[in-house]
Amino acid sequence: MHRVAITGLGCISALGNDVASFWSALKAGQSGIGPVVAVPHQHLNIKIAAEVKNFDPAQHFDEKRLLLLDRFSQFALLAAREAVKASGISFKGDLGRETAVIIGTGAGGMNTLEDAYARLHGHNGSSSRQIPLTIPRLMVSAAASHVTMEFGVTGPSFAVSSACSSANHAIGEAFWMVKTGRARAALAGGSEACITLGTMKAWEALRVLAPDTCRPFSGGRKGMVLGEGGGVAVLERMEDARARGAVILAELAGFGMTSDAGDIVQPSDAGAAGAMSKAMQDGQIDPGDVGYVNAHGTGTMANDATETRALKLAFGNHVRKLMISSTKSMHGHVLGGAGAIELVAATMAVHEGVIPPTANYQRPDPACDLDYVPGTAREARVDAALSNSFAFGGLNAVLALKRAA
Repeated sequence: MHRVAITGLGCISALGNDVASFWSALKAGQSGIGPVVAVPHQHLNIKIAAEVKNFDPAQHFDEKRLLLLDRFSQFALLAAREAVKASGISFKGDLGRETAVIIGTGAGGMNTLEDAYARLHGHNGSSSRQIPLTIPRLMVSAAASHVTMEFGVTGPSFAVSSACSSANHAIGEAFWMVKTGRARAALAGGSEACITLGTMKAWEALRVLAPDTCRPFSGGRKGMVLGEGGGVAVLERMEDARARGAVILAELAGFGMTSDAGDIVQPSDAGAAGAMSKAMQDGQIDPGDVGYVNAHGTGTMANDATETRALKLAFGNHVRKLMISSTKSMHGHVLGGAGAIELVAATMAVHEGVIPPTANYQRPDPACDLDYVPGTAREARVDAALSNSFAFGGLNAVLALKRAA
């Protein structure tokens, strides 16, 4: 068994197009939520989202390559580039053959799919003609494949799709591969780009979207806000990272997952608590040593109350000493990419000793009575932290971090 170091992070989100701008905005409690730009407002009842801003794909990819890349693959590639550069890792020689690439996504190439349906059922008459590269662009494994090609990595590579837990499942599987020696290193994360008319209307139909903003755990919360973006982490054996003098941002110490086997949309406190407990057990972390939890915290009435109960089940009396925040209050719910973006937040919190706040918090809710770090970031040393993802279908995935020693 090997300890696993996080030596590089990459991120693109509504809060900025790199880790530095993302982390700066989080610490300041800034919101990336605003009026939808990608979809005409006359078609929407919910007119807000957390979209990536100031992003021109042509500045990052040549015209020929863009023909192959849906927006979700673009996000994954940019995050991977930043993570690899920050890590300083090289995949030349044997390491390239022993590195895994695992990228999670909930939906894959939704922009490509929407364009394809528009061509088929458009207002100007139906057409059977499609872009030849439609399938390679929209497949959920496209981002993982493009990351392998970007860096010449020829080790095991695949996509994970488990709705809102996709990124955490991807990162957790990569972690276990490195930990058990099946890979020496990994590029792992998640990406999502589904601010499209079809996706927005489908989420509107579920009646879980907020019309104003995202207020996790707050009294008066009205629902979640869709976001987009991606995140990637470089994972490698601790001994290899130290040998090459890499900066170790944190240790990825444990991974836990469960399934509720209950309802397709309603969450279970027992299932979520079980995943948290398994992550701590896997990482040999005593619950009393955990200082921070980056909560799933979507801002819906059911999710936030259920997660609060789950935290109480997993931590017992220590739950009153936990600092808990939902960064979705600022970058929105990035669905299959959420866990990767939130791992960046949790890693930076452990690395710098700064707990990002839960933004937009208005007042306490009797069903959510813990310390959610409302409004303002907090300086605090954190020796261990969890990052939670709980998905429709009762698919729970939790990552456990330790401060680099």
